[in-house]
Amino acid sequence: MCVSTEPEDRTWTVDTKPPIRDINDVELSDFQPKPIFKFIVAFGVGAFFFLLPVSWDGEITVPFDIAVDTINETFPDAVGVYVLCIIVAGGVLTTLAELDRRDIFTLKWDVSYFESSTAFWALRVIGVLLAPVMFFKIGPEWLHTGSTGGYIWGTLLYSVGVIIPIGAIFITVFVELGGLEFIGTLSRPFMRPLFKVPGRAALDSLASWVGSYSVGLYVTRNVFESGGYNKKDVFIISTCFSTVSVGFVGVVASTLDLLSLFPLIFVSYFICVIICAMIMVRLPPISNASPEYITDPDPEVGFEGSVVDYFKFALSEAVSKAKEGESFREATTRGFVDGLKLASLILGTILTIGLAAVLLSAYTPTFDILGTPLIPIIDLLGIPNPEVVAPTTIVGITEMYVPVVLAQGAAPMAKFFVAVLAPSQLIFFSSVGPMIMDMFDDVPIRFRDLVALFVMRTIVLVPLIAAMTHVVNALGLL
Repeated sequence: MCVSTEPEDRTWTVDTKPPIRDINDVELSDFQPKPIFKFIVAFGVGAFFFLLPVSWDGEITVPFDIAVDTINETFPDAVGVYVLCIIVAGGVLTTLAELDRRDIFTLKWDVSYFESSTAFWALRVIGVLLAPVMFFKIGPEWLHTGSTGGYIWGTLLYSVGVIIPIGAIFITVFVELGGLEFIGTLSRPFMRPLFKVPGRAALDSLASWVGSYSVGLYVTRNVFESGGYNKKDVFIISTCFSTVSVGFVGVVASTLDLLSLFPLIFVSYFICVIICAMIMVRLPPISNASPEYITDPDPEVGFEGSVVDYFKFALSEAVSKAKEGESFREATTRGFVDGLKLASLILGTILTIGLAAVLLSAYTPTFDILGTPLIPIIDLLGIPNPEVVAPTTIVGITEMYVPVVLAQGAAPMAKFFVAVLAPSQLIFFSSVGPMIMDMFDDVPIRFRDLVALFVMRTIVLVPLIAAMTHVVNALGLL
């Protein structure tokens, strides 16, 4: 049963759990040829682009990563113009939405999608002012180095700006034509007991692992707006599973000359993310998050049965969705447009906060000072070069890749430790942090929550990864 709160709040809660049913209690799809074909094609296309491992430039990646990299490397100037334009569009539309909301003047078209808090309105406007500076490289050279503004503008924003609309195309087709129901149903037996989220959250996680955290967050936002997640679900998924992709973990391993150990690094990273998620969901601030929905709730149907029963039910749910869903053309067009709209919302925020974060890291001793008390702890854990490793445990909150750069000259054990720790900390403010706060300001996920979670994850990860590092070293692999 659903209970609505005050009408002006526009939030709902579910005060009873759906009854548990088995395969004999559910009405299975009649499996007509056309919806089956639509589901198979959509699932096949999605699996090809996001899951098929291929070798590219000496690294194992997926076709989606190759497509994004090819666009950025082949048309860098065009991508730069696109990023500049979309940041300006986002700032202008947010300003118009804010003025309309305050009744300063009334617009003839609906711009409510771009409404935001005053803080994020300001961040997007600052992004509009910074975008021409970064695009035309105006100002001092230190602002545009490869580790500061050059990285944020030419690498991070270009990648996120291209990833979101392209990823949104394939993800929308996949979700609209049954992929979410299929993966979500098969994942129910472990997602709820382990992580306290619906089975459908497995798709968000998978999208992050094989595509990008920005694609995963796009999925989360869409399901949230359709009533599939409540605020607590969103809090858990965005802060525990918005991981960097398999391909980027390969970049980390390559940078530290540990590419031969990539499978081991990735498995260690995967284990760390799972363990952290199991712990974090049971502690504040996540455990205190509201279970409210922002629209009519669409909770998953309670179901239990054998592996075969789950597969039958999953296939039935997928085919039913494909039968009701949009055509390929409609889903593709909507996905691309939604991706552009989302990119216009978040790129200005990422530019503003991300640039401030990397400048703070590069030109102030802040993180060296914060890391100094950790040197004895790293030393006690038996990790070499503690004076190098200690700051990396803190500086990762600015940008995940910075600790990797700092550890390039360290001993092999220290490199392995950092290679696993940096992506496992998950929350960094050059990109994923502002994306989460901006995209889910109606949850809300606040700055202090993300900082607290970063610290909590680090406390769990440091001894865990230290133990993993010693095991790998004892096996003679370092």
